[in-house]
Amino acid sequence: MKKIPKLLFLFLLTVIVAAFNIVSVSAISYSNDVKTESDSILLINMDTDQVVFEKDADSVRYPASTTKIMTYIVAVENIKDYENTRIEIKKDVLSILDGTGSSTANLENHIGDKMTVKELLYCMMVPSGNDAAIVLADYVGKGDISKFVDLMNKKAEELGCKNTHFENPDGLHNKDHYTTARDLYLMTKYALTKPMFSEITNTTTYFCEGDDYPLVTTNYLIDEYRGGEYYYQYAKGIKTGTTDEAGHCLVTTATADGYSYMAILLHSPINEENDVYGTMYDAADLFRWALVDLELAELKTSSTPVCEINLRLAWDKSNLLLTPQENITAIVPKEYEESNIIYETDIPESIDAPVNKGDVIGKVSVYYKDNTMTEKQYLTTVNLVAQETVERSGFLYIIDVIKNIVLSVWFIVAVIIIVILFIVYLILTSIYKKKHGKKKKVKRYRNL
Repeated sequence: MKKIPKLLFLFLLTVIVAAFNIVSVSAISYSNDVKTESDSILLINMDTDQVVFEKDADSVRYPASTTKIMTYIVAVENIKDYENTRIEIKKDVLSILDGTGSSTANLENHIGDKMTVKELLYCMMVPSGNDAAIVLADYVGKGDISKFVDLMNKKAEELGCKNTHFENPDGLHNKDHYTTARDLYLMTKYALTKPMFSEITNTTTYFCEGDDYPLVTTNYLIDEYRGGEYYYQYAKGIKTGTTDEAGHCLVTTATADGYSYMAILLHSPINEENDVYGTMYDAADLFRWALVDLELAELKTSSTPVCEINLRLAWDKSNLLLTPQENITAIVPKEYEESNIIYETDIPESIDAPVNKGDVIGKVSVYYKDNTMTEKQYLTTVNLVAQETVERSGFLYIIDVIKNIVLSVWFIVAVIIIVILFIVYLILTSIYKKKHGKKKKVKRYRNL
C-alpha cells in the first residue's frame, strides 16, 4: 500500500479537526420532555434572536402554503398603495389552478370585479387562498408569474436563506420548491416588519367588500371559537400549510409574561383515517415549556471581570482586567447552575500601554452545557474591554524601543555586515602590511 503524501495527510488532518470542532459546538437546544411529531422544528426567542430548541432545522422540506409568507413580502414591497390599488380578478388567471385541488378564497365569485391589494392579502393569508396568491403574482409580474417567482428567490437570497428555492407563489408541490425551518424563520422575521403582516396573519375571520360570507383562518391555534383542543391562548398567527408531500406545516408565535417565541414546524405526518395537526400540538407544547421553564438571565454584568491580560510598558502594573462591553444575557433554564455556563476568551497574549477604559481588547464566547448534554452549545459572543485607563511609562517605552531596535532583523543584519566588513578590513590590512614589508626588505637588499 502506498504511503499518503505528507501534504495530503496534513490537509486531511486539518479537515478532520475542523469537522470535529464544528460538531462539538452547536446552536442551543435545551433538553425537555415535549414529544413532537414534526420532523423539522425551530423554536426561537424573538427578544434575543436565540434558538432554544431545534430538530433537523436545516433539513430541506417542502413548505406548502407557508410559501405565502414570501409571497406577502414580495407583493407589499412591489405595490406601494395596498389600501387603494385594485386588481381585476381574471378568469384566465384563476384557471391556472384548475384541477390542483387548491385551497381558495372563492375568488371565482369575484371574476370581473376589482379587489384591493389589502383584501387579496387577507384572502391569501387567512383561508390560505392560492387564488389570491396567483392574482397578486400575476399583477406584480405584469402577466408573467415566473417573474414574480424570480423576485421571491432573489429576496430569499437577500435575506440569507441558504437552502430555499421557489417555483410558485402558492406552495403547490414541486420537487424544486423547498426550504428549511431556519430559512423560514429568516423570512418570517423579516415579514413581521412589513405593513399589516401581524394583523392579517392573526385574523381569524374577515369579510371582503360586498361578501356575506367570511374568510376563516386555517390556523386553529389562534381560533378561540373553532380551534377546539388546538387553541392556545398565547398564540398569534402566522401561517399553516399542507400538501401530501409537505405534510402539515406551521409558522406561529406566542407571547406571554414579557417573552415572545416563534416556532417553525415542518412535515408533521398526515394520517388519512384520523388526521391530527401535529404541528399545532407541537407548537403549543413547546411554547408552554419555553414560557414556563426558560428565562432571560444576566450571566455577567458589564462591571464583572471575565479574565486578565498581560500588560506591557506600564509602571508597576503587569496585568489588566477585562470586562464585558455590555451585560451578558441569554435565555437559559430557570434552574441553571453557574457551572453550566462556559466562557471562552479570544484575546492577545499581551497588550501595550497606554490603554483607555472601554477599549475593545478581545471577545468572549459563551456556551451552555449541563449533564444531559454531550456537547457545549453556543449562546452568545460579547466584546471584552479594558476595565481601567493605564498610562504608558516613558522610561519603559524608550527601553522597549531600544530593545526592539537591537533585536530587530535589520539591526542584526547591519551588525553582521559591519562585523564582516571589519573582518575583511583586517584581512586586507594584514595582507597589505605583509606585501609592504616585503618591498621594504627587497629595497634594503638592493641598497647593499
